[in-house]
Amino acid sequence: MILTRLAAALRVKRCIAAMVTAMAALIALPASAQTEDNWKPETFTLANGLTAVVLPDHRAPVVTHMLWYRVGSADEVKGKSGLAHFLEHLMFKATDDIPAGEFSKIVARNGGQDNAATSYDYTTYHFRIAKDRLPQMMRMEADRMVHLKLDEQEVIPELSVVREERRQTVESSPAAILDEMVSAQIYAGHPYAIPIIGHMDELAKLTRDDAVDWYRTWYGPENAILVVAGDITAAELKPLAENIYGAVPRRGDLKARKWPPVQALAKSVELSHADPKVSQASWSRTWLGVAMGDGDAEALQVGMEILGGGRVSRLYRELNEQGRATMSSGYSMEMEARGIVAISATPAPGVSVAAIEAEAMAVTSKFLREGPTAQELSRAKKMIAASAVFTRDNQMSLAEWYGERLTAGQTVAQIEGWEDRIRAVTAADVMRTMNRYLVGTNYVDAVLLPEAK
Repeated sequence: MILTRLAAALRVKRCIAAMVTAMAALIALPASAQTEDNWKPETFTLANGLTAVVLPDHRAPVVTHMLWYRVGSADEVKGKSGLAHFLEHLMFKATDDIPAGEFSKIVARNGGQDNAATSYDYTTYHFRIAKDRLPQMMRMEADRMVHLKLDEQEVIPELSVVREERRQTVESSPAAILDEMVSAQIYAGHPYAIPIIGHMDELAKLTRDDAVDWYRTWYGPENAILVVAGDITAAELKPLAENIYGAVPRRGDLKARKWPPVQALAKSVELSHADPKVSQASWSRTWLGVAMGDGDAEALQVGMEILGGGRVSRLYRELNEQGRATMSSGYSMEMEARGIVAISATPAPGVSVAAIEAEAMAVTSKFLREGPTAQELSRAKKMIAASAVFTRDNQMSLAEWYGERLTAGQTVAQIEGWEDRIRAVTAADVMRTMNRYLVGTNYVDAVLLPEAK
């Protein structure tokens, strides 16, 4: 599974929008819901360098186990795009003890579910399983960390699967094609410019040796972070982890991540893509944002929530409620390197793309001049902070929240302090930050169009 910036951002946006309805139910949460006391994270580090974070949730005898490797598509070498995601697929093949294709079947026979995801910054493998089956699953995960067997007859067919995935998720989607074009411009000269799934011509050239080299270069306990959420404590998990993962020796020669800095655009860029599958035109503007953990991150999140975060946002009230747009949004997305800030709008029938762009930017410019009202600021901070309640009430969401930030270099203490930092954001912080990132020429305008008749 590929996790793109756009998909991740929209997932976050959907979650925040749902909070408008869900916040009213907070006071009625059942007694079994997670509380501050029973989810507080616990950590330990094994002698071989593997770091573990335990997120207790004792409401059911179930655990979510996620192993994160601090390597993603942004670490690929020139000409071999898609390699990180390709190896993600191959990690479900054979080991010395498990025949090819049996890994997921064993998980399913034990009543669990498993999957994996590749992003720019990380590759992660997870399963959700009954607590008493956890040791067996951990042994399987440790096995493929060091004993993966990549036979030619398994590798080549899987490459066809990955290429077909690109056809389905990118080449058949006009929006995904345009998203790749935007990334290539906003991240010119940086590895984020290369799509996670890779370019089709480069995918066709990947080999078994490429996969083996990638595995040996990046996969080892010292480059892994274990996040386990569920009915378990650190006191219970640590002996298991020491016995199973602790038996895996350090690779000792794993590659260190080294990226060039993200450079701001010298001037604005205009892109367009037309396709007969597009039924309604749309417009977006994308700026460079901040890296995960940056001091401006929370103020930018609050500002973008006010500007385009939902049905009470300024864009929605000025465009959607006035019948000028059928959809409008704005979000901020952080990654290990600088992320993005974007606003978008789909014009209503009879409204041109040029008109909706002008109107959206007029709303944005007014917000940059005036800043938020006290009511807007309070409401946005409450809605964003409420997301933590819903995140910790779901094992998978909670494990993902910690894993994404830990692989980006944040500490557990920094992650825990996120809610306090959101609450501390002032109107002056919002104005200063929004004017820092949404003013100037470092943006990409993108228009998606129906194919001209």
